[in-house]
This record gives sequence, C-alpha cells and structure tokens, in this order.
Amino acid sequence: MDTSSDEAADRWLQRALSAPPARRSGPGGPALLLVEGAAGTGKTRLASRLVATAVNQSVHSVTVSFSSYGVTVCRPQAAAAPPATGGARARRAAAPASSAATDPRAAQADDPRASDPHAADERALDERATDERPAGPQPAGPQPAHPRTTAPPATDARAAGLSAALAPLLERGERGERFLLVAEDAHRADGAALDLLRRLVDRPPDGLTAVVTYRPEELPEPGLALGRGAHFPACLTVLRLRLAPLDAGQVRALVADGLGESRCPSDLITRIVERSGGVPQVVADVVGLLSESGDGRERFSVRDLDAAGVPPRLAELALGRTAALRERIRPVAWAAAVLDEPVESEELSAVAGLTVEEGRDALVDALRAGVLREDGEGRYGFFVPMAAAAVYGQVPGPVRREMHRRAAAALGRRHPVPWVPLARHRRHGGQVKAWLRAVEHAALQCAAEGDHQAAIDLLERTLSRPTVPLAARARLAPLLAHSAVLGLRSDQTVTVLRQILDEQSLPAAVRGQIRLDLGLLLCNQAVAGMQGWLELQQAVEELQERPLMAARAMAALAMPLLSTVPLERNMYWLERAEKAGADSGNEEAATAVAANRAGTLMYIGDPGAWQVLEQLPRETEDPACRQHVARGLCNAADGALWLGQLGPARELLAEGVELATRSGASYVEQGARGTLLLLDWAEGNWSELPARARAFVAEADTMPGQGVDGRTVLGLMALSRGEWQQATAWLAGEGTRETNGSAVPHVATASGALIRMALVRDDVESAVAEASMAWDRIRDKGVWVWAAELAPWAVDATLRAGRRDTAHGMVLEYEVGLEGRQAPASSAALNWCRALLAEADGDQREAAELYRRAAIRYAGLPRPYATVLATEGAARCRLAAGTDTAAAVAELSSCVEQLTELGAVWDAARIRAELRSHQPSEEQRPRGRPSYGDQLSPREQEVADLAATGLTNREIAATLHLSPRTVEQHVSRARRKLESQSRQSLARTRSPRPE
Repeated sequence: MDTSSDEAADRWLQRALSAPPARRSGPGGPALLLVEGAAGTGKTRLASRLVATAVNQSVHSVTVSFSSYGVTVCRPQAAAAPPATGGARARRAAAPASSAATDPRAAQADDPRASDPHAADERALDERATDERPAGPQPAGPQPAHPRTTAPPATDARAAGLSAALAPLLERGERGERFLLVAEDAHRADGAALDLLRRLVDRPPDGLTAVVTYRPEELPEPGLALGRGAHFPACLTVLRLRLAPLDAGQVRALVADGLGESRCPSDLITRIVERSGGVPQVVADVVGLLSESGDGRERFSVRDLDAAGVPPRLAELALGRTAALRERIRPVAWAAAVLDEPVESEELSAVAGLTVEEGRDALVDALRAGVLREDGEGRYGFFVPMAAAAVYGQVPGPVRREMHRRAAAALGRRHPVPWVPLARHRRHGGQVKAWLRAVEHAALQCAAEGDHQAAIDLLERTLSRPTVPLAARARLAPLLAHSAVLGLRSDQTVTVLRQILDEQSLPAAVRGQIRLDLGLLLCNQAVAGMQGWLELQQAVEELQERPLMAARAMAALAMPLLSTVPLERNMYWLERAEKAGADSGNEEAATAVAANRAGTLMYIGDPGAWQVLEQLPRETEDPACRQHVARGLCNAADGALWLGQLGPARELLAEGVELATRSGASYVEQGARGTLLLLDWAEGNWSELPARARAFVAEADTMPGQGVDGRTVLGLMALSRGEWQQATAWLAGEGTRETNGSAVPHVATASGALIRMALVRDDVESAVAEASMAWDRIRDKGVWVWAAELAPWAVDATLRAGRRDTAHGMVLEYEVGLEGRQAPASSAALNWCRALLAEADGDQREAAELYRRAAIRYAGLPRPYATVLATEGAARCRLAAGTDTAAAVAELSSCVEQLTELGAVWDAARIRAELRSHQPSEEQRPRGRPSYGDQLSPREQEVADLAATGLTNREIAATLHLSPRTVEQHVSRARRKLESQSRQSLARTRSPRPE
C-alpha cells in the first residue's frame, strides 16, 4: 500500500480534529479532503482507516457510499473505543463498518482487502467493536444491531434519505461538536446528491470534517469532484490527495507477501509492475491468480504470469468501459488492445483505420470514458496495461487481423524499427515470410543489446512451429543456440536444437555451428558434461569448413571442469585449440582460446595461469571478445576458489562480472553469483547465505548446472547445523552428485560431507564405500587440487576401517598429485591427512603439530570453519598426549564460541561434549544435582537443539558421547517441560542463529 498517502491523510485528519471547531480556516475549522484515485488504488481502504481514527478519538461519523446509496452512521461508545494511541491494530479493530459492509461489490472495486482471506474477519471485528445506528428517522422500540441501508429508486427519495441521515450530525456540527462525513465514490452520485454535497461545503457547519473519494476517470465533469457550481468558502480548508500507483519496491513487497519471497524472481516482479500499472487491487488479484495456479510450485516465472490471464475484476471493468463507448469510437480501444503498448495518437488512429480528425475525436472520448490514458510522454494506452488482453479477446477476428497488418505497417516506419513487436504483428496478420524476416532481425537486435533471454523466447516460439520452412530454420537455429549459451536456458531449448540437428538436410557446417552451442549448453547449464563433450567432438568434425568455430569447440573440449575424461585429453585439445586459434588470425578465436587456457590452467593449479590472465585483452571494444574475456576471468575466479586463493578469486570475479554486465553475458553473470556463494561459505560470511543460496537454486530450476553451487552451500551449512536430512537431500540430490563430470569439485565436496555424516553415525562401511568411489573419481580425472574438501574425510574413513596401508597410499598419492601446483587449500588438507595418519599411529604430539600447521594455513586463506575444525584436532591430540591440558581445553572452548557465532550448532555441541569429559571429577564438584525446575538443563537444551534439527537419538548419542537411552530420557523431559507435541517443535527454544 502507499504509506505516504496514508500518512498524509492521517496528518490531515489529526490537524482537523486537534482543535475545537471554530468558524475560521486553518486547524479547528471545517475541512474537506478530496481523495482522488483510479479504480483499485485503495480509496475505500483509506476511507475506512480515517473512520477508524475518528472513532478512536470519540468523533461521530457517517459514511455514504454512492455505489449503493448505503449509509452507515457510527456513534462511538466509551467502552468500545480504544485509546487513540492504541496503534494500528487497535485502530483497525475499532473501525466501523463502511459501505463495504453494506455492499460487498462496492468494497471490491477499490479495497485491496477484498481479495484478502482475512479481510472478512477484520470487517466482522469492525462491526462488533462499534455502536452503529441506521440512517434516517429512528422508529420507536429496540434498534437493530447493524446499520440499515436504503436505496430508494427515485432521485429525490435518495437525496431525502441522505438529508435525513445527515441531519443529526449537522445539528451536532452547528452546536460546535466535531463530526466526520465520508462520501465514497462521488463519481457515481446523481445530480441531487451532488447538489446536497455542494450545499454542505458551501455553508459548512463549524464541526464538519469531510472526505470525498472518487475516480477521476469516471467523473461526469472531468476534474470536478462535486460537479459544476461547487464553491469552497474561505473558512473551509481544502486538500486534494491523489493516490499514486505502487512503485516497484511496494509491488515486490505485496507479491512476496502473497507468494513467498523465494518464489518471485526479479523478472517476474518487473513484469507485474509493467502489466499492472502498480494498481494495488490488480496486483493483489494477480497474486491470487498465481497462487491458485501454482500450488506446490517452487518458483513462478513470467510465463506463469502470462498464462494466468487477466484478473476477472479487471477484465469486467475494461470490457464494461469499452462496451459503453459509442460504436464509431470503439475501434480506438480495439487498436490500443492490438498494439498493447503506449503509442502516439497518429499511430493509434492509423491502426484503428480512422482519419487523423476522426481518431482525435475518438481518442478524446475514450480518454473521458476511462478506457485509455495518457502517459508522461504523450502516448496513449489502456488505463491498466494488462486490461488490453481482455479487450483483445473480444475484437472480431477479421478486424483483428487487419489491425495487425496496419500495426505492422506503422511500426515498420519507425526509426529504429522495433523488430520484436513488428514480428508479432506480422505473424498475427498472416504475413509469414515477413514475420520470419522480422524474427531474425529481432533476435539479432536482442542479442546485440545483451537481452539473450528475449531472443531465446522469441526463437523458441518460432522454431517450435513445424510449419517454419527449412531455409528459415537453418538461419534461425544458430541464433537460438548462440543466445542459449550466453543467456539463461529455457526447458525447450535443448529439445528444439536436437530436433533441428536431426534434420539431415541441413548443411554440415550449419549443423556443426548449432552442435557447438548445444555442446556448450549441455556442459555449462544442463549438467550433462559427457553428452556435451560428445557433441563438441562431433562439432569439430562438422566445422572443418569453419576453422574459427572449430577452434572454439576445441577450446571448450580443453576445459577440465566440463567432463570426466582424463586431464591428458583436456590438454591435448588445448594444444590443438591454440594452434587453430593462432593459424586463424582471427581476434575472436584467439581471445576465446586464451580465455579457456586461463581457466584451464587455473582449475588445475598451474602457476602459469596468472601470466595468461594478464595477457587477456580486457580493453577490447569487440563485444564478442569482451564476452570471452569475462568468461575467462570468471572461470579463473572459480578455479582460484577451489585452489583456496580466495582473495584473488574475489578480485577476478568482480572484474569478470563487470565485463559480463557490459557485454550482456547473462550466463556468465549467473555463474559468478554461484562462485560468490561458495566464496562466502569458505570465508564464513554465513549470516544471509542460506536465503541467498535458496533463491539462487530456485532461479536455476531449469539449469541444474547453475544451481549446483547453491545446493552445495546449502548442504554444507545444513551439515554444520546438524540438519542431516536436509544436508543429504542437498548434497546427494539431482545436479550435485552427477557422475558425468560436469562438476567434479562439487561432487568431491559432497562426497566429503557424506563421508563425515556416515562416520558420525558409525556407519564405517558406507563411509569407506563413498570414499573409495570419490577417490577413484579424482584419480581418473587427475586433478588432485579438487580433493581439498574430500581428502581428510576419505583418509579418516579408511583409517577407521583399519586400512592403514591404504590410507598411507592415499596420502602419498595426494602429495604426488599436488607437486608443482599452487593450491593452498590442498596444502592445508594434506597436513590434515598426515595428522590423521600420525594420530592413528599413536603419535599424538606429531599429530597435534600437523593439525596446527593445517589450521595456520586455513587461517591465512581465510577459511574460519576449516580453521576451527583443524584446531579442534590439534587440541584433541594434545589432550590425548596429556601435555598442556589447560591450554588445549581453552582452545576447545574458543572453538565452541567461534562455531556458535558462525551458526554451526552441531559442531559446537560436539566439542562441548568433548570438553565435558575434561570437567572436574565428581570429588571436585559440589555435592548434589542442580535443580532447574521447569527450565531446561544445559544438557537437555543441547539435546533439544539437536533433536529439533532432525537427528535421531542414536545420532545425537554419537555426537554427544551419550547412550541412546540417556538421549531418549533428555528428549522426553524437554518435551514435557516445553509441553511440546513433537521433536521438531523443540526448535522454538533454540537460541537465535544466523540464517
């Protein structure tokens, strides 16, 4: 809602009611507020708010609705009226029933609460909280509890009824008592009623405070709320308040409140703002339509909005206003519906088939009827943009077709030509060849402007039609494939491209061009690395006549992240790509190869990556080259992240995103967001990370490869909090545990976390099986720097299984694989692995020293969570060695504090359990057990925290070094003290933690 309008109206009413009535202007004198707002902008809601304020101040009020000629009189009672300072909730509860209570149809026209399921309850509260009297003369005997509404058929009778209803309050006003008159929907008042209002404001009683609401577009006399002849004397304070549409932020808040923040991407909000015009009621109705059609849907899209159609309330209003136009005027409204965008008056007349003079006269009538409106640039369109679709459906078919042809002719004369809408008009006008030419121009225009998603949507719709000729498909399909790689993939894209590739009649070079982009799409966005790899290999063969594109395909085959093939195969293709790029003499080909070389070397920890990065042509003016540089920088940032070079990764990421934004590479920007999530996880920036990661995953619902970063972060955070069911779902679910090589570092990281959970459950067999598969995967690929998040847990599981020699061989293999690589995270992990070997051999002092070295390396990255876990290992070994016990206990206490601050409640509970084993002995403790009464003991609170995350009693017992029976007793006592019906509801007792 528009809070600024609410505040302005509240200030006006407070000033009007703040001083005793006096026959003078200014505070205390009679006052009039004219509330102007289009249909659905919240006039009824604002009027009800003002009545509630008056009731709280013990001011009598009368509300007149000219939609139904219903009258509601409210006399506040001392017992029913809460203090004026009672806040918004108290004022709402004390508000009297307005015309909305007597005529629901009137409320729906302007009150956004009409679509709110709680609104009826609020209005019921309103009626119970006030003492109301019916309008007109009061019969003898008991009075009804609710207001009585009369609607005499004759105008004079209506005016007489209003006069009778106002008479008692006018007498109070003449006696110097303040009262409030609310006249709603003045645009629907008849002549006699308007005359009554004019006489009232011409000679206002001293105590009059009046509010008049109206739709300016439906006034019989434009601009005159009370009609002709209204006179505002000097003693009357007059204020006009215009209710403005909601801005983008207010629309976002309203939509998020109705659908959920995570279900509303930015492009959907932008589209709702555009189509609703910011009208509150329309936004509320759109939210209702989406909510009804999207049960169980994780995220809504612009396509969902388009499929939902026009809200019935808006459709009825638009069709009613259009039907009321004279027949010769109606083509102007139809033309506006066909165009579906604000246009100049000359274009509107041309599409309507009218002369300039005829079009001008028709436009004036359509504006006065509220069908069309003028924007700030002198263009004309529907009063709410979305309303055009409702009217469009009622335009006769032959008329609609002819209007589309005239619209195409009009748009073709613009400079520059708006190809996207022109293509739409040519298609609906039946101009097939011209339509396909316009589609091609439109796709090129969108791609040049960096709006690849718009190009994808247009081309998909076009190519999905089987009637499109083969020659046109050969021209359009490569455009779709290219935009799909740079934009955000749609579900249909892969299917459409595969169908086109199946058409063997296409030239080999065309198929190769399409296959190149399809392969990149499968590798990057679809988590189908090996499928993409095979497509790229075939593309190289088909692109022999196009060496520049062949070089791009070879460069893609060189990227180690995209497949599970051994690193040697990637390096083979890198050499071929470099030779092809050098031989071509083409700047774009050379830049593409250089960008892939930089990413490849960074991913494998080759020190030469930094020199290649320095040589990338960052200052190039060529848009295509700029996109390749942006991709190379962001890939290098992602590679640096996995190496543990977090500071340089942030710098590269910022530079790459800036270039990607300038060049319109949406996919590169989206991928950078995922890398940033992992960076924040590694650096301990967890406060808002889960919400960001969930939103990221939801946005990538059609691109599993994009969402893998978010799923990995969510899984790791769930593990640290003891939410193991969620952790398993995120880490072992679709898109994260793919074995086709599309995200080898992610798979290794997920395996490390799954091994850790299995070890805590004492499921050593599952832990070893997972460790063996994960280790083989890394060995087959040959990129050992990607094992930093896997190696310590895989070695630990192997040792727990009693396979000391195997574990020693794993550590040696890891060490050899890291030779010559710059990978500080792996260096820290290698020290951790060596510490595990020493600890298993019983050399606790050596193990403690190796853990300490690992912690120091992690702290320098910085990796606070990993630092704490390594520090915990060092302290544990020092305690086992019996050396410097006090310092080790202090270190563990510090670890608990740091983990609690991060929000890693499960890890904090583990270490607290370790600390308890080093508490003073029973002889040193005070005698007796402390009594906690109805409060949870520290141990019960600890168990409740872990139970609320979903851990079983056995898992909690393993974490806290207790027996399952003891855990069961603690859970039972905690539920009894908290009167809890389930383990999950114990979460309400947990201390706040970062979300």
